[in-house]
Parts: sequence; structure tokens; C-alpha cells
Amino acid sequence: MPSTLPIADPAPADGLLPPTAAEGAAMRDLGVYVHVPFCRVRCGYCDFNTYTATELRGARQADYAEQAAIEVRFAAEVLKRSGVPARPAATVFFGGGTPTLLPSGDLSSMLNAVRDAIGLAPGAEVTTEANPDSVDARYLDELAAAGFTRVSFGMQSAVPRVLRTLERTHDPERVPQVVSWAKDAGLQVSLDLIYGTPGESLDDWATSVDAALECRPDHLSAYALIVEDGTKLARQIRRGEIAEPDEDLQADMYELADDRLGSAGFEWYEVSNWATDAAHRSRHNLGYWLGHDWWGVGPGAHSHVGGVRWWNVKHPAAYAQRVLAGDSPGAGRETLDAGTRAFEDVLLRVRIRDGLPTEVLNPTGRSAVAGLIADGLVDAKAALHGSVELTRAGRLLADAVVRRLTA
Repeated sequence: MPSTLPIADPAPADGLLPPTAAEGAAMRDLGVYVHVPFCRVRCGYCDFNTYTATELRGARQADYAEQAAIEVRFAAEVLKRSGVPARPAATVFFGGGTPTLLPSGDLSSMLNAVRDAIGLAPGAEVTTEANPDSVDARYLDELAAAGFTRVSFGMQSAVPRVLRTLERTHDPERVPQVVSWAKDAGLQVSLDLIYGTPGESLDDWATSVDAALECRPDHLSAYALIVEDGTKLARQIRRGEIAEPDEDLQADMYELADDRLGSAGFEWYEVSNWATDAAHRSRHNLGYWLGHDWWGVGPGAHSHVGGVRWWNVKHPAAYAQRVLAGDSPGAGRETLDAGTRAFEDVLLRVRIRDGLPTEVLNPTGRSAVAGLIADGLVDAKAALHGSVELTRAGRLLADAVVRRLTA
């Protein structure tokens, strides 16, 4: 969740959605994203809307769970009053920041607010992100008892020197321990890795991938480091203190990860995500890629319901003021036109292994498929069956594929 919010129309204080948001809602899942904007320290590469204790200015972490619960109840009322059919949440995802900086009871109370106001679908996936140094066995047991089903640990790297460059504070030797505790609690486990950190070699990356696999997670994400404007890392690169990430090396790192994960029994299902089987894919993230609905709770959180997209005010103090007054915390809103929705459908769905039906493409996009096959970016057999599915080379050039499909 980038810290800079888009420019758009003001969001109405009552939060009500236009009638178009309800169209087809019964055919879409509803997810809930809960943003917990607190971190112990700010990592130099991070552009997310997060705050350390000294940056809160007028807000308290101890008050946050109740404020988020107020927004959850507000969300349920807005959806009802806007005529959107009632749907229990298929997924709930606590992200950040570091959600597990809060007591487990706070996460439990926010989840209970979702359960009481919106409902949880049978077998709902409930995930929290966590830093390896922010939980212990008891904490994870408490999450499982509260109804959490999954935890995603920010491992990033197994190489201390790389972690120092990223300004991550955890001890990499703790990762196997927290994974074991999570599994003992009955939670599914995902590990998040970052590749392409300045100074990271291909051997360093191989060490991290192998270390992650030794933990035997159910799911693994691997993201190329992106240097975001305004971050400490961007300033360090601009001053020449740190080298820019090498895109060719990042491509080699991606291929290495894909090879080793494939050999270990993992299947890619989205460009940056692998799972041991379909049951361990992140259903919440799939909801984003498939264009389903989600309500984002918390400062700076983004929401999308039926082609209406909005985002909340950024600072926790401003957020608290809005929700405690009974107003929408929304800062801006836009209603996507048909062309934008079609473009975003291609942009997101082409990234997943299940592919993009060629029938949703415009004539120019359909005619581009043959050239993409010839260039080795799209699978020929899948295309014959009416689906655009990326080859590995296509995954490395996914943005270029989208440009050609939407020209």
C-alpha cells in the first residue's frame, strides 16, 4: 500500500456507493483487508503507509483495534444501504506495517468485528502478516484459536548482509523456529522473499531460496526489489552510496527461484507466487487479481466494490477522527469506466497461471496473441484453447505482454 494516495473525487461522508456497485455483486467474492499501520522501525526500501511510535502524533496503537472495528461496522451498514447483496467475507487479510506488533487480542477483536458485522463464509481464509521477531509460539496459538488460518512471514532474505541493506531487524536463524511454531498451531505458512537488493549476489539469493524451502512452507512469494521514490533507499542510490538493482541479475534470480521451487514441488500460480498445491494459494490475493470486491479498513487502505474504488485518509490520527465521528474515513473515490475496467482485467488476470480468456480481449488484443506466441511469451497450446497463459519468459516481461494485449 503506497504512502502516496491518488488524486480523485472526494469520497462522500456517508460512504454510500452508486447503484452500479451492486450490479453482479452476487457473482463476486467479498474480501476484507485490515491495514495495521505500525512498525517498530521503518525499512529503507518501504513506501507503505506505516508509522513508528514517534511518528504517530495524536494517535495511539492501543486505541486502534476499536477504531478499525468501528469502520468494519460502518462498512456493513454502507453496503446494506447501498443495495449491495449481503455476502459473508470469503477472506480476511491483516497487512501492514506489522499487524503482530499489536496484542493477539487486538487482532482477535478486529476479526470478531468482521465476523459479527459482515460474517465469515464457511472455510474463510484469514491471514496475518508477521515479522519473524514479532511472534512467539503462544501468540501464534492464540491467533489460531481466534480463527486465523494462515500467517505470512516477512523473511525477505537469509543472508544477514542483505537484511542489513534492507534494514530488516530480525535474525534469519529465527525463521525456521517461527515456521515450526505456526505449523504446530495449525496455521498455513507463507514466506515472503525479496530479490535484487543492491549487493546481493546470485549465490546469496540461492542461499535464501534454499533456506526458505528447508522451512517447508505451504506458500512462497518472491518479489523483485523496486526502488520507490521518496524512500531512504532511493536517496541512497541517488547519492551514489548504493548501486541500483541490476534488472538482468533480477531476471536470473527469478529463474533460479522458479527452478528450485518447481523441483521442490511448488507450482507458480501468479507471477510472484508459488504454492505446494491449489489449496494453499492465497485466496485473498487471487480476489484482487480476479477483480472481486474488497473493503479496506484502516489509514490509507484501498477498497473496491463493483468498479468503485476509494481510499482512506492516511494518518492514524485523521483516520480516528473520522471514524469516531461516524463519518467515512474515505479521502478520495473514483468510478471506473468500462474501458478502465477492461484494461485492469487484462493487467491483473494475465499474471495468473489460470490465464486470461482471449474472448475478453478487444480485436487488436486478440490479433496480438499470435505474435506473443512467436516471441515465446505466451503458451501456444493454451492459446488454442482460448486462454492467454504466460510462459516463464512471458512472466519476466508481463508488463510488455499487457501493453501488446491492450494496444
